[in-house]
Amino acid sequence: MDIVELTAESDLRAAFPVMRQLRSHLDEDRYLALLRTMMPRGYRLLAVRDGGRIVAVAGIEVRTALHFGRHVWVNDFVTAAEARSHGYGRVLLAHVEELGRREGCSVIALNSGLQRLDAHRFYEQHMGYTRVSYSFRKRLEE
Repeated sequence: MDIVELTAESDLRAAFPVMRQLRSHLDEDRYLALLRTMMPRGYRLLAVRDGGRIVAVAGIEVRTALHFGRHVWVNDFVTAAEARSHGYGRVLLAHVEELGRREGCSVIALNSGLQRLDAHRFYEQHMGYTRVSYSFRKRLEE
């Protein structure tokens, strides 16, 4: 098992089936178009490979904000359904935490959909995360 940062388009494409399990509203073309916009602005896509196969991904950014100071924001975090409960998520999130420490961050933060109860248990019971807020949105009509 190894953790790699994905930058080549072929690797980003290889990660899409896993990412799609979290971001089911995206097709591959839209996913790649969004990544082309996000990556120059600091978005990084990390992946766990086991036997050459991508089994988990984390999309992260190092940010600075008044409420957290310098921090790692986890935009996307998912383990392939068939690979869950094998420790991949724990290893990947620990890697993100270490990356944050190396980059001078004092916090790791993320949002998680209300329906993702298994993910919430994972963050709180296994990784030491605390629920600190609600996230709100309002869709703007196009």
